[in-house]
Amino acid sequence: MKIYEELKARGLIAQVTNEDEIRELVNEGKATFYIGFDCTADSLTAGHFMALTLMKRLQMAGNKPIALIGGGTTMIGDPSGRTDMRKMLTKEDIDHNAACFKRQMEKFIDFSEGKAMMINNADWLLNLNYVDLLREVGACFSVNNMLRAECYKQRMEKGLSFLEFNYMIMQSYDFYYLYQHYGCNMQFGGDDQWSNMLGGTELVRRKLGKDAHAMTITLLTDSQGKKMGKTAGNAVWLDPNKTSPFDFYQYWRNVADADVLKCIRMLTFLPIEQIEAMSDWEGAQLNEAKDILAYELTNLVHGEEEANKAREASKALFSGAGNLDNMPTAEISSADLINGTITIVNILSKAGLVPSNSEGRRAVEQGGVTVNGEKVTDAKKTYTPEEINSSDFIVRRGKKSYAKIVIK
Repeated sequence: MKIYEELKARGLIAQVTNEDEIRELVNEGKATFYIGFDCTADSLTAGHFMALTLMKRLQMAGNKPIALIGGGTTMIGDPSGRTDMRKMLTKEDIDHNAACFKRQMEKFIDFSEGKAMMINNADWLLNLNYVDLLREVGACFSVNNMLRAECYKQRMEKGLSFLEFNYMIMQSYDFYYLYQHYGCNMQFGGDDQWSNMLGGTELVRRKLGKDAHAMTITLLTDSQGKKMGKTAGNAVWLDPNKTSPFDFYQYWRNVADADVLKCIRMLTFLPIEQIEAMSDWEGAQLNEAKDILAYELTNLVHGEEEANKAREASKALFSGAGNLDNMPTAEISSADLINGTITIVNILSKAGLVPSNSEGRRAVEQGGVTVNGEKVTDAKKTYTPEEINSSDFIVRRGKKSYAKIVIK
């Protein structure tokens, strides 16, 4: 199976501008394509995972990826998928975040010997003269068409700033610039980027009289409607210091039954034939599929050793068959003790399992907290350091929040 057909079989392609031409370019390894990454944090998230694996797949088929760091576009902020304006970052913040992105991308993409490029759009966007830009590309954009774009329509009710209104022009200019200076003939992105990407292909066509192409990938969402990479309101980071390999593993281990095979198909590098053989799995087999998904993705991001540790810790937590040594540990200071003990509510709060004592109290009283597998319903229940440190002391809130507690 050639790469374009494999992408379709995996459910990765949402929209394309000219399928026959794109299929030929991609299958023959003649695509030089870019995907943009705005530097809004100091780590990539699981939400970037599909883009990174797509770049890896296409590079393995002989195509050349350009990882475009959005040092310039981050200064404006993409309104796509937003109900409010993004936080304004300083140039220093953006430069720091871009450096962090580079280290993480190198785990997926081979940048050696000209096989891929990593470029920062600050190199050209921050040097643009506004009047010159308007004269060069302004006539190529219809305000009426821009306002009809989905990325702007969803912001109109609460107010779309003129700053954000320029984002489409900046992203389109990126493709125009990359086409001219780096031979970039294709752009990829999530299907929420379709309007911006069409702006880029139209700009190349009108200014250069050349054909250019765009293809969007399907955005993967879970059954709760949260974008991939978010859980319980917090981002799932690729940086192990922000999301531990164990927590990363558990995020994928806990995907909804309805999503697990879709995730395996879209995100792992398991053969299509092996995945198709799982299509009729149900019940306990879906738990096996979740374990496969979690292991494969943790291996990709954190390596085989960390994936094995996370799997062992997960088995120990849920079935008592593995090793708890690799489970994340929450250290509580002896200064937090009162009269030599600490309450279950304070343990939950200090371990970061609840945002506040009042939330911890509600969780206990509603029966959502266990200690070493036994439910605790008394919010005044206390523990001594000896009880906590004498053996593994596992506190769980709900199904997905847990920690091994140690008193220091």
